[in-house]
Amino acid sequence: MTVRGVDVSSYQPSTYSTKGLDFVFAKATEGTSYINPRMTAQAAHARRNGLVVGFYHFLRPGDMAAQARYFVEKCASVEGDPLFADWEDSGVSCAQKDAFLAEVKQLRGETHRVGLYCNQYYWLHRDSTGNAGDALWIADYVTAGAPRIKAQWTFHQHTDRPLDTNLGRFADRAALRKWATGSPTAPSKPAPKPSTTYTVRAGDTLSGIAARYGTTVDKLAAANGIENPNLIRVGQSLEITK
Repeated sequence: MTVRGVDVSSYQPSTYSTKGLDFVFAKATEGTSYINPRMTAQAAHARRNGLVVGFYHFLRPGDMAAQARYFVEKCASVEGDPLFADWEDSGVSCAQKDAFLAEVKQLRGETHRVGLYCNQYYWLHRDSTGNAGDALWIADYVTAGAPRIKAQWTFHQHTDRPLDTNLGRFADRAALRKWATGSPTAPSKPAPKPSTTYTVRAGDTLSGIAARYGTTVDKLAAANGIENPNLIRVGQSLEITK
């Protein structure tokens, strides 16, 4: 079973037929200076008709972090809407594509799926990392559901007539919505540094403890709320930070 959808941009009207559709992906932005003037209306039209809504950003050469910020700040998304990088410009490298995905993931990865749109040629001949974020949306104008790639894909754009038309690999709209609004993979966070505790003994000084553990008096004082480094008491438990 699959779900059906279309993707729209300023070339399509603000209202369009949603008969037989389960999702709509709307172009949001391009580079750092273009916003689809029909995006908000196109997304609202899809939501009124109960469809899953997503957005994409057309990558241009330049600062990927700036483009990622522009995309997430300007697109009309709500929590749970999938967000995609549209990789078609030959001036954008694979490394830049990956940098954009990473930045969007950092900015919105806890509340949105973040994926990649590209055509079959780009995926086979320009991509070198296999990185599509949370979802590969592949364009290949062949039999619906049979793109000519070996990688796992989530959406397949199989024709552009009468407009860009797609299949999604989900049993039904409810399954697609559950995926979109589920628990995206959050950006990894550094593990907390292990802490060590020390119990103050008679004759100890904060400077001596700091030297013993390879840290500083200031760090020990800050970690333990010590206002006067010359005043510590026997039996006091100190958290050792480096």
